[in-house]
Amino acid sequence: MHYDLRLRPKQPETPAADAFTIHRSEVPPTPGRDGLTLAYVHEGPKGGAGYPLLLLHGYPETKRIWWRNIAALVAAGYEVIAPDLRGHGDSDLSRDDVYDIAAYSRDLYLLVHDVLGHQHIGVVGGDVGGAVAVDLLHRYPGFVDKLVFFDTVPPLVFDDYVAAGIDPGAILNDGPTGDYRHRQGGTPDELAAELDTDDKRRRYIGEMYGHRLWASPGTFNKADVDFMTEPWGAEERLRAGWAVYQLAYGRPSSEPPIMDRKVDIPTLILYGMDDNVVSPEFVHLCEVAFTNRTGPVVLPGAGHFLQWERADLFNALVIAFFGDLRVLYERPV
Repeated sequence: MHYDLRLRPKQPETPAADAFTIHRSEVPPTPGRDGLTLAYVHEGPKGGAGYPLLLLHGYPETKRIWWRNIAALVAAGYEVIAPDLRGHGDSDLSRDDVYDIAAYSRDLYLLVHDVLGHQHIGVVGGDVGGAVAVDLLHRYPGFVDKLVFFDTVPPLVFDDYVAAGIDPGAILNDGPTGDYRHRQGGTPDELAAELDTDDKRRRYIGEMYGHRLWASPGTFNKADVDFMTEPWGAEERLRAGWAVYQLAYGRPSSEPPIMDRKVDIPTLILYGMDDNVVSPEFVHLCEVAFTNRTGPVVLPGAGHFLQWERADLFNALVIAFFGDLRVLYERPV
């Protein structure tokens, strides 16, 4: 099926780069993970007046990927928390070079639970952020009420996939754009040597929003790409983003991620029709791995960055999915 982007409804205007206040909070070290300061957007009704939503970006993203979503969610009555993962965007680099799913997960729990004081949250995550969300809900049972999960690696329940007649190899299907995984994961020093200036590093990241077809063609204009790539100009930031891909090539992890079990909490599954990074097998895998799901819902006119590319649909779906929890916050029992 071909979706004509010329007929796609106009998307929400992108807020200015400085539209949201950037907050910074220190999260203390835990075993195997150094302490650091995380940067995050924190908007909307606070102090229990709005239901908290944690928005988790992936790679090659920062919290900026949520710029078209934050205001709409706040207007609907949600408290929005959109952090930069450690080493990304405006968050601190790890002094001990620790970047992995479990470390991200522990950082976020300390930020949202210990610093911001939330006992329960809803989570929205794609790409690396989706994997972190799965770890987070298993690592801290009862903390995550509901999940919106999209365009990422599904839970690693291989036996269940085989029993359902699905080849587990579909999880790691490289597709037409998968060479980046091997270069960033297997030969990062060689790649870094090629990308030896700020401009080259930003251009490399910009390709993923452009001709490498992670996104639907034309869904990011030049100003959008400049906005998304600006945080990636420094080599140490780029290497921090690559670290999670190196886990498949022997890089040590602070501890194993908890992704080897099904997800039982209510989950909305989304998939961008034009995603050339995550294969369409994603929807079938999620139908097995998520036992209490809504969807999969396939969004037309969107690729890997569907929260930006089809913000109109994405915002409406997220607002509706968490609506029962938002109402509880508006009318406490």
